[in-house]
Amino acid sequence: MSKPAQRALAGAGITGLEQLTDLTEAEVSKLHGMGPKTMEQLRVALAQKGLSFAKK
Repeated sequence: MSKPAQRALAGAGITGLEQLTDLTEAEVSKLHGMGPKTMEQLRVALAQKGLSFAKK
């Protein structure tokens, strides 16, 4: 994951994948540094743990 994406997540107080389940994909993608590649990486990482972004 890119450094800008890591900083964006840290700045939003997100330190673990489990916290992403409280946010929709749209909310996360609005953070600075969250491009299509990073979003795909996050989707894959969540899926590997049986998790997903929050639904609307």
